[in-house]
Amino acid sequence: MQIIGPDLLVFGVDDVPACHDFLTAYGLEPQGYTPEKGGRYLALDGTGLEIRRRDDPSLPPALKTGSMLRLQVLGVVDQAALDAVAAELGRDRQVLHLADGSLRTQDDQGFELAFRVTTRTPLALEAEKINAPYHPGRPVNVVGVTQDMPAKPRTLSHIVLFTPDIDVAVGFYRDRLGFRITDTLTGAGPFLRPQANADHHTHFFIRTPEYMQGIEHLACHMGGPTELMLAGSRMMENGFESFWGPGRHKFGSNWFWYFKSPLGCNVEFDADMDTHDDDWAPREAPMGPEASQAFLLQWRKKWAPGGGPGGPKG
Repeated sequence: MQIIGPDLLVFGVDDVPACHDFLTAYGLEPQGYTPEKGGRYLALDGTGLEIRRRDDPSLPPALKTGSMLRLQVLGVVDQAALDAVAAELGRDRQVLHLADGSLRTQDDQGFELAFRVTTRTPLALEAEKINAPYHPGRPVNVVGVTQDMPAKPRTLSHIVLFTPDIDVAVGFYRDRLGFRITDTLTGAGPFLRPQANADHHTHFFIRTPEYMQGIEHLACHMGGPTELMLAGSRMMENGFESFWGPGRHKFGSNWFWYFKSPLGCNVEFDADMDTHDDDWAPREAPMGPEASQAFLLQWRKKWAPGGGPGGPKG
């Protein structure tokens, strides 16, 4: 199955204006927003989120747990790939063919899914460049950071789901949709990537009791660690609460910084994720701090040695 990954995540939320404030501070571009109905919030390549009121009748039904995530829209490479998804899933469940050309169905644990030919626009932006001894990456006289440099999410990266039955969740995405397991955190669950995406993962499942089923976090890719650190620092300066980070994961190698959000889940900046092909041999490690991060930093306001703002005195 030539699936790329999440194009759009749709939420039914309790506080539309609060979500708007959070997502615009996070760096997504609002489209069609009204305080009464919500709107879309897009990364630079056109992937992103859609926010509506929880009681909006146009939303797909909610999970019994009341999770605010109402729909995952997964992008595929072309119409042939979309037809293949319809044929495979139509063998044992209802697949709706919508007027906009997309498909609508459910996975084996009741999460609402849609599939469409992706609408993402490939970016011509360069990745962050670094200088190392004897191997300079940036041109001479080009500085690596400025205080006002852009730091916008480039694309919707991945989603992490709480699920009561790991075997059922993995079986659907692996056996029916062709996802590959890249690594597994024992006691939590596996990371998976779809066939048309080399990222370490677009989905990660965490085993939880049934009453917790829903979304744990979502993430967008930044252009590099500097953009991630700047974007996260700007969130902190604007009063948003950090949940975890900044730091760097072991599985996936991606830099991370998570923030608490009014979407009923955490929202992560990530950068510099590993990529894999079918020759990759999946790893496994026990869930815990040693496996989940290579290092963890702590944000603080700027200071300078010798008594700068917030620094040591005397």
